[in-house]
Amino acid sequence: MNIRDNFLKVREEIPDYVQIVLAAKMRTKEEIEEAISAGAEIIGENYVQEAEKMYQELGEKARKVKWHLIGALQKNKINKALKIFDCIQTVDSPELAEAINKRAENLNKKISVFIEINIGSEITKTGVKPEYKIIKELAEYISKLNYLKLEGLMTMGPRVGNPEDVRVHFRKTKEFFNRLREANVPNVELKYLSMGMSNSYKVAIEEGANMIRLGTVIFGKRPYDLTKGG
Repeated sequence: MNIRDNFLKVREEIPDYVQIVLAAKMRTKEEIEEAISAGAEIIGENYVQEAEKMYQELGEKARKVKWHLIGALQKNKINKALKIFDCIQTVDSPELAEAINKRAENLNKKISVFIEINIGSEITKTGVKPEYKIIKELAEYISKLNYLKLEGLMTMGPRVGNPEDVRVHFRKTKEFFNRLREANVPNVELKYLSMGMSNSYKVAIEEGANMIRLGTVIFGKRPYDLTKGG
C-alpha cells in the first residue's frame, strides 16, 4: 500500500475523535504532500530546523495544516519555533514555559502547549517526573502566563516490542489527565491526551488517547526510528 492508502486505512479504523499527528522526521516533501492530500491535518516535527525546511518546501500547503513540535525545544530555537508551530507538545519545566512566553509576547502570538510527562522515568528522555504534584504545579505556573494556552498532556512511554507492556504507562497518564481536568486550574482547558505511536497507538486509544503520533505505519520504515514521533 502507498502512503495515501495507509493513512486512510488508519483513519477509518480509529474513532473520529482521535487526531493523527504525522511524525515527519526524515520524511520527504513528496511523502508529506501525499499524506496531506489523503487528509492529514497535523504535521509533527522533532527538530525546529527540519520543520523550517519542510515548511518552506511545502509552500502554500504548509499553511493548510497545523504544525506541532513533538521533540525537545532548545531555548535558542524558540523564536524560530514560534514562527512555524501552532502547538509545542514538549513543555517540561517552568523555565522553558517562561522562555516561550517571553518570546511569544515579543511576537504577540498565543501558542498552545502540552506538558510532556516522562511516564517511564527514563533517564534518556525529557519530560516531567510522573508525579501529580509536579504536573499540577507546572500547569498552575503555565496558567499564569498570558501567551501560553495549556491544552494537553503528552507522553512517549517506554519503547517496547510488545505494546501491551506500555499499557500501564498510558493508563497512568490518563489518570493524571483526568485529575488535572477535575482540578479546574484557571485558564487551563485540557482537551488533548497525546500518546501512542505506530506500534502502540491502538493500546493508547483504548487507554484514553485522543491524539496519536504516527510515522512508520503511514510512511513505512525509516533508517532508524528512535523519536517522539511514530
